[in-house]
Amino acid sequence: MQWSIQDIARLSGTTSRTLRHYDDIGLLPPSSIGSNGYRYYNEAALTRLQRILMLRELGLGLPAIAEVLAGQTDDARALVAHLHWLEQERERVERQIVSVATTIRKLEGGEQLMAEEMLDGFDHTVYQDEVEQRWGKNAYAKSDRWWRQLGADGQAAFQAEAGEITRAFAAAHAAGTPVDAAEVQALVARHYAWVRAGWGGTAPSAEAFLGLGDMYVADQRFAKHYGGPGGAQYVRDAMGVYAASELA
Repeated sequence: MQWSIQDIARLSGTTSRTLRHYDDIGLLPPSSIGSNGYRYYNEAALTRLQRILMLRELGLGLPAIAEVLAGQTDDARALVAHLHWLEQERERVERQIVSVATTIRKLEGGEQLMAEEMLDGFDHTVYQDEVEQRWGKNAYAKSDRWWRQLGADGQAAFQAEAGEITRAFAAAHAAGTPVDAAEVQALVARHYAWVRAGWGGTAPSAEAFLGLGDMYVADQRFAKHYGGPGGAQYVRDAMGVYAASELA
């Protein structure tokens, strides 16, 4: 079965012009071109388009998307990683929707607002036990004070940075980029700075940073942020390279 370029544009929420551009740069060639000059797309092309749209959602540019698609030709396997990310995002957004709806209802009804309800889905305290077990109560308390002092805008910016780092790791893993590649190590440096900020400005030692990487792999709650065990292992290994070269 094949669909016309107009059908695909309508169904995907994009434009015929965008699809023609994807063809021009070799990202999404049509399956066939009719005698009328129209482009047509089959199921394989639709699957490829789905992956392109997903990678765009992850914030990748077209050159990076081309690299990912060239490096991972197993569509089903790639889409499994994308599905993990979507499920994670759905869970987070659903919690935020409930949180905001509750705040609206209570504001309109003149009810007492509860911080726990208002910040559900935005909460950084879900890993308190892990932090205190590994690095002590003082480490968590310092981080917690720093977090509350950020205010709403600062907290949103910190969480946005976490999302960008996570998506960039997922893209590098999907593209098969070696963990010791310069661009991956630059990403780990960005991650290290993010962790240091979250620890109230305390720079993690090599041992602490490696322990954090091990936690990503060992705990499924952490691993899912990186698309599952494989993605978590990739991040941990990249952190290991960084720790050996920069923190030793």
